[in-house]
Amino acid sequence: MTNAMNRLLPSRPFSPPLRRRGGAVIEFALLLSLMVTMVAGVVEIGRTLWYYDALAKATRDAARSFSISAKATVSSVSVAAAKAIVVSAASSANVPNFSTSNVNVVCLDSSTYADGTCTDGTAPGGVRVEITGYTVGLASVVPGILAGTSATLSPHTTMPFMP
Repeated sequence: MTNAMNRLLPSRPFSPPLRRRGGAVIEFALLLSLMVTMVAGVVEIGRTLWYYDALAKATRDAARSFSISAKATVSSVSVAAAKAIVVSAASSANVPNFSTSNVNVVCLDSSTYADGTCTDGTAPGGVRVEITGYTVGLASVVPGILAGTSATLSPHTTMPFMP
């Protein structure tokens, strides 16, 4: 009976056959490279959304500040102050390569709400603070993945002027 049992049980019951041992390592390497690529992509998209959200909040804060400014200094003080608010908020959020040239402040006509000009002493109907010409590169953690890809961020906020 002992000889019959020895023939039924393999000599190494818990080890895979010799020719299959390397298969698991190869599968793991393939899946690991795919997972690292996916995680790097999620991180890059998350970083871009972080910048967009920071810029959207900055335009909202600048438009709110502009909308309650004195109409006597709309052009001379308020436009520059609104741009400074956006740049300061972008700097606080570590948004790279951002400057006042990326911020546009537009006074809106009081009757038609169309684009107009900011003039001291004249109350505009509203104000629009917008980000123009700002792109952020998607330089991935993994070389070659998303390299050379960029996203243009252009949030804006429009508010009525409250003299």
